[in-house]
Amino acid sequence: MVQRRERNPRDTGGRQRLSARDWADAALTAIGEGGLAAVAVEPLAVRLGTTKGSFYWHFANRDALIEAALERWVEVCTEDIIASLESEPDPLTRLRRLFAEAIAASDRDPLELSLLATSAHPQVAAVLRRVTERRLDYLARLFTELGFPPDEARRRGLLGYTAYLGHTQLGHAVPEVLPPGGDRTAYVDSVIEALLGRA
Repeated sequence: MVQRRERNPRDTGGRQRLSARDWADAALTAIGEGGLAAVAVEPLAVRLGTTKGSFYWHFANRDALIEAALERWVEVCTEDIIASLESEPDPLTRLRRLFAEAIAASDRDPLELSLLATSAHPQVAAVLRRVTERRLDYLARLFTELGFPPDEARRRGLLGYTAYLGHTQLGHAVPEVLPPGGDRTAYVDSVIEALLGRA
């Protein structure tokens, strides 16, 4: 879990003091670039402009850093997105915004694919399971608010989530088959209409 920032009394140099969150964010960037294998203390220390001592001030070992990075992913890529949508009273507008924002984020960042590619790793598997359930529950709730009975809402939420994952995969593997940026709004609208059964 990401720890709160604490002062390191051993860090007396002119370097900026880094928090556990700084390390977790750097680890997430590394995972997006090269998978879990890219989470190595020395290269991350170089990236952050610090020493390995800073790492050991915050984390007992590499697994603890991976855990913190995965918790940051949950926070930033699921919980923060859901929280940002909650001020919108209209469930259809929330659904459209959710798909538009999720697709735009997946186009920019390969992190989700890197995590899916390492889903056999026990730490990643546990977090992927939790995130998937959270996202599916939220989608089902949106479809329930749109008038679908619970079982049907869950089914449509699952279809929506698989559409998102398929888009994410294509966006990085064969991006030219997807509509260009200017056509994304119409693309998202067509996905939503299909999920609502009005395609």
